[in-house]
Amino acid sequence: MTGPTASRPQKDRFLNPLAAPAVPLPGIDGFLGTRASFGMDLVLVGLIALLPVLAWSIHLVRNRRAYAAHKRLQIFIAGALLAAIVVFEIDVRLISDWKVRAAAAGQNPWWPAGVLTALAIHLVFAVSTLVLWVWVVWEAFLRFPVPPTPGSHGPRHRVMARLAALDLVLTAVTGTVFYWLAFVATR
Repeated sequence: MTGPTASRPQKDRFLNPLAAPAVPLPGIDGFLGTRASFGMDLVLVGLIALLPVLAWSIHLVRNRRAYAAHKRLQIFIAGALLAAIVVFEIDVRLISDWKVRAAAAGQNPWWPAGVLTALAIHLVFAVSTLVLWVWVVWEAFLRFPVPPTPGSHGPRHRVMARLAALDLVLTAVTGTVFYWLAFVATR
């Protein structure tokens, strides 16, 4: 191809960094139009989608005293977090090579230092969220009656649950930063 349209694909890639990469990447391509794999996109969207569910669950218990609904939503959130971990691990260990996708054939200015630093920070929050969430949910199962009602465990539960909720929000924020640095950023 000659003439002014000969350089158009490169120009389009410059104008739209989310355009498909020129080189095929390992694994199943994601649905958000970035270099990320399907599993990464699913985990990111799922994690962000959990935040309004978390807010609604807190609203139900705090303002409406709907303890049973709060319990159901917290079990849902715990299950969704477990599913996200499973999907993520299957994707990065068996299906796609996230490091190849992040490096983007030398087109990612944040690879490796920025991406790996963001990942390390994200993992601090992700691991602590898992530990706190399991702890809070497990203690709630053991210490609250069925159906759930306020009890002597309430004050401790509120403190630990607030920490877990804040940790989940920080996991979503740091995960989004990692995602952007690893799979969106280009030169």
